Amino acid sequence: MARLSLHQLGEKLRRERGSRGIREVAAEIGVSPATLSRVERGNVPDLDTFAKICRWLKVDPAEVLGVEVSEGPGRGARQGRREATAHYRAGQTTSPQLASALAEMILVAQDMLASESR
Repeated sequence: MARLSLHQLGEKLRRERGSRGIREVAAEIGVSPATLSRVERGNVPDLDTFAKICRWLKVDPAEVLGVEVSEGPGRGARQGRREATAHYRAGQTTSPQLASALAEMILVAQDMLASESR
């Protein structure tokens, strides 16, 4: 299955809502109509909203975030592939070089935390 990005999440949400009113679906999901409208337009939701939308769409949040999880004990551990995904608000002006450096910093910090907890 192809990975679904956060921006594609809004498109999928709009398709799944179909002809139903935004107020009706927002109430069903548990978010405000304004929030639902923003997400449908491609804005990145906060974590709580993201979780509610994923549940309503029956989409695994890990699929959207690009997180690989293992089955069974130790679930959540990386499976040999290091990857960090950045999601920015609309109008963000961070350079690709800075984004790459931040992603690497996050991965190094995760590795350090993981080795300290062993």
